[in-house]
Order: sequence, then structure tokens, then C-alpha cells
Amino acid sequence: MSLHSEIFDQPASIRNIFTRQKEFIQMAAKEILKRDPSYVFLAARGTSDNAGRYANYILGANNHLPLALATPSLFSIYNQPPKLRDALVVSISQSGKSPDIVSVVSEAKKQGCLTVSITNEPDSDMANISDLVIDISAGVEKSTAATKTYTNELMAVAMLSAALSNNPKQWDELELVSAWADQVLRQDNDIKQLSLRYRYMQRCVVLGRGFNYCTAFEWSLKMKEMSYVVAEPYSSADFLHGPVAMMETGFPVLAVMPSGAVFNTLFETLQKIRKEQNVELAIISDSAQALEMAQTPIPLPTGIPEWLSPIISIIPAQLFCFHLTNHKGLNAENPRIIQKVTETK
Repeated sequence: MSLHSEIFDQPASIRNIFTRQKEFIQMAAKEILKRDPSYVFLAARGTSDNAGRYANYILGANNHLPLALATPSLFSIYNQPPKLRDALVVSISQSGKSPDIVSVVSEAKKQGCLTVSITNEPDSDMANISDLVIDISAGVEKSTAATKTYTNELMAVAMLSAALSNNPKQWDELELVSAWADQVLRQDNDIKQLSLRYRYMQRCVVLGRGFNYCTAFEWSLKMKEMSYVVAEPYSSADFLHGPVAMMETGFPVLAVMPSGAVFNTLFETLQKIRKEQNVELAIISDSAQALEMAQTPIPLPTGIPEWLSPIISIIPAQLFCFHLTNHKGLNAENPRIIQKVTETK
């Protein structure tokens, strides 16, 4: 299976996790609620770390659970782990093999914490020492760049949040995600043509905020690992605290800004830098107003709730990176140096 076909496999893989894991995730939520954790302590690396950024927003907004991102080297190298009293410890890893993430789970078990693993390998080292294991059910992913495993990690986090909330409306909305994914994939040829404009791009910034803060980071990561573009991700708020000084005529600014609570602040930022610095804008949005502002408009389906938008908004970004890589004459299937499974200590 090629990278392109794995991107197109996402509607089916999203349906898989929804149908196969819903009952287990609801059971897992009951176990979590019994323990009444004070906060979530989350360990992840790479693409999975971006899924953790999504968890930070969704578990905070929907479930009122503060989330702390782990520093795995405190567990694996320094051997000086923090106290994790009353924490729900969540680990996210597609392979479940990274020793530093496993060390976080192992220490959490020693400290008596409830541990949840979210992984595509339910028989992995990480999963085998966890109390609860959510199989993201993405199927085999052979390409180095993670695509469907990332969206299924987001889906797992969203389903867990819905189960903790016990909100039937949220489950109804989750059932629609695969159809929205299918809809956005129909733009493949359009995105192929749009990305040609950026074939000589060497650097850019990627902006997002709120729930799609994670999307800015994941789009940036895919640009770096596939196209070798120096792509720096920022919250639009952080961007104004210094990095905006980099802007000059024609500087590429990529932004993800679906409708929602943070839309107006993002829109005002982009409107300002387009007017004052004459930057080049590529925008992923469901808003006609935002798309009209961009030299490169990439539409999203309408009607997607903001809390689920990161699962869909990353898909056109994946296509953008895939086609840009090919336009640059690079190999999207096997990026240099990096491997499919990275085992950090």
C-alpha cells in the first residue's frame, strides 16, 4: 500500500475504530470515572505527540480534565520521575515500542496510577504493561509518514472524551466523521494542482489555534519529513509575540482555520499580515470569507463541529504535502534518514 492509498484509506480506518472500539472505549471510560483522576499525564513522541496536543484541548474543554505532557527523559535517562498521584496516565504510540514511552507507563504502574495505552499494536511492550488498551484499528501502515494512524489516534481520543462525557449528541457527530473524510478526499486533484505553486518553497510558517493547534504542528511535521521544507508551527497568538517579524513580501504562511471560537482571532491576524507584509496565504477552512483571502484556498466540508475538525482538517494538509513532495522530485514513500518506527530512549 502506497502513502497516497493510505491517505485514501482514512474513511475506512475511521469507520473501523468507531464500530470496533466504541463498546470497549465506553467500558474504559467507566473504569476511568471510577478512579476520578485529578488530571491526565500523557506521554507520546512525534506524530503521536501532536495527538497529545489534541487531547490537551478536548479533554480540557469537554471533560474538564487538565492535561500535562510528560517529559519521558526524566523517566528513561535521568531516572528521576515526578510524582503522579491521582493521575490518569495515557500513552500514545503507533508502534508501542519506544523505550522512553514504555518507561513512563512502567513508572506510572509502580506509583499505582491507572494507565491507558492508545496504539495500533495491541500486543506491543507499551500495551502489555497498560491497564487499558485502545486499539486504534488503523490496519497496516507501511509508509514512513504517519497518516491514517494519526487520524485514528485523534478519533480514539475523541471517542474517549465522548465516553467520559456520556453525551449521545457527541456520538452522533462522531459517526459522521468518516463521511466528512471521504468528502474532503474528493479534492485530491485540485490540491495536486494548488501545491505546484509551492514547489520551490524552502521555508514557511504554519498557523493554527485552539483545537487545531495540533493540526499546525502535524502539517508542519509532514512538510519537514516529506518535503524537507523548514516549516515552523505556531499558535496565531504566539506568532504575534515575535515570529511575525520574519514576514516579508511573498513569505508563505499556511493556516488551518475552520469555523469555531478561535476563527475571528486567526482571521484578523492573517488579514493584518496580508495587508501589511503582503504574505502568501494557503488556507484550509470551511469559511468562504477566509478562503477568499487566500492565494491558495483549500475548502473543508461545512457543518463539522470544531471539536472534531482536527480529524478532517489534517487530511487536505496530508495531500498537500504528498503532492508537494512529488512536485519537488522527492520520494514521499521513503524520506531520507528517518524510519517507520523510531525507538528513543
